[in-house]
Amino acid sequence: MFSKNEIKSFLRLYAITDSHWVLEKCTLQEQVEQALSCGVTVLQYREKNLSFDLMKRQALDIKFLCRKYNVPFIVNDDPVLAKELDADGVHVGQDDMPLQEVRKILGNEKIIGVSAHNVAEALNAWKNGADYLGCGAVFPTESKKNVNVLSKNTLSEICKNVPLPVVAIGGISAENLLELKGTGISGAAVISAVFGQKDIKAAVEKLKNSLQEVIGR
Repeated sequence: MFSKNEIKSFLRLYAITDSHWVLEKCTLQEQVEQALSCGVTVLQYREKNLSFDLMKRQALDIKFLCRKYNVPFIVNDDPVLAKELDADGVHVGQDDMPLQEVRKILGNEKIIGVSAHNVAEALNAWKNGADYLGCGAVFPTESKKNVNVLSKNTLSEICKNVPLPVVAIGGISAENLLELKGTGISGAAVISAVFGQKDIKAAVEKLKNSLQEVIGR
């Protein structure tokens, strides 16, 4: 079990799975292990096009990898699956199950992240017991083409006005991440910037270097 007092440090380099990026002669599990071994600090399992049973089997493999590297394992959208897997937490969007219901399913000890696109949504998530926020899309992204880009100013206002750690998400690369310096974010969530790269180790190192400049510590 990961202490909620340590959440801010866990969120630094937040990797999200997407089988779309898995290359030939490689599995999602192999990609995940490469990323974890290089310094990813939290892993979210996010697969949209699999049956529940297949997701459960794959997610269990990835959960065990996260345990091996002492990294929190978060499930996207599905608190029921998160409970069955005994995941460390779940991340939900504005259109998913209400936060109070998610908390009833998972209990008080699990981590719950919530997507927020403005200060009002972020404050509401905090008041209802969220542990961290995922805010974006901070840059145009192929993962969610129907999402408006969140301005740097709005991101800064969320970080300033809401007492929760904030993870920036959406279209982030090692290069454009530097544009978020000074916003107050606690970490960056990425998909293709890790799993879409042929050399995952090199990709993670670049992101870590950028995060050092943006966040410090």
